[in-house]
Amino acid sequence: MADKILKKLYIKVWRQNNAQDKGRFETYEIENVSTGSSFLEMMDLLNNNLIEKGIDPIAFDHDCREGICGICSMFINGRPHGPDTAVTTCQLHMRKFNDGDTITVEPWRAAAFPVIKDLIVNRSAFDTILQAGGFISVNTGGVPDGNAIPISRDDAEEAMDAAACIGCGACVAACKNSSAMLFVAAKVSHLAKLPQGRIEAKARARNMVAKMDELGFGGCTNTGACEAECPKSISISHIARLNREYLVAKFAE
Repeated sequence: MADKILKKLYIKVWRQNNAQDKGRFETYEIENVSTGSSFLEMMDLLNNNLIEKGIDPIAFDHDCREGICGICSMFINGRPHGPDTAVTTCQLHMRKFNDGDTITVEPWRAAAFPVIKDLIVNRSAFDTILQAGGFISVNTGGVPDGNAIPISRDDAEEAMDAAACIGCGACVAACKNSSAMLFVAAKVSHLAKLPQGRIEAKARARNMVAKMDELGFGGCTNTGACEAECPKSISISHIARLNREYLVAKFAE
């Protein structure tokens, strides 16, 4: 099917100079956008138009544009990463919109993710949580042969599914409580299913949950919004495992 041309779109975008600025919505028109364009390509075109008019371009994060890095975080028409499933913003295409649409674009809304500028937020809180225990620090020796440590196929598959988390923060943006439980659960779960990760399992669960709470993320109320909006379709079943790991760790204190 040939790409179509969207003759005119209205982009209602959040503009904010920094975390202290009150911020406001501004609406811009853009014309002749191919439905084969990605959302970020449309934003690039819009910024070119703004620069030509002497208007400060819209600040937004991007890097790989392949759905790998997760930093292209935008809240589009009320959904993290926009009106598609299992994709990041850079993988969203303009065929999901219609000619004449008004598209509302916002940053992630979470106290733990303060706005840097416009659509860019500071997600270093995720890095801080990982530094609290999302790693293996014990000496596990050199690289073993593939079959030297027996791991069941089911455990290996589940660990890999959890490890697919790219830390984009869509789960936090989707949650009414701004909870980071799905992110923390994915990072705890993928190590909990591997023998190398069991050695520090109790300390990992305790420390990462404590750090998540300290940084101001909300509590989980199991609405499932995080799973529905996750670009990597991380299951909330990992949250159940995190809860079990955390309870075991607390009882062992």
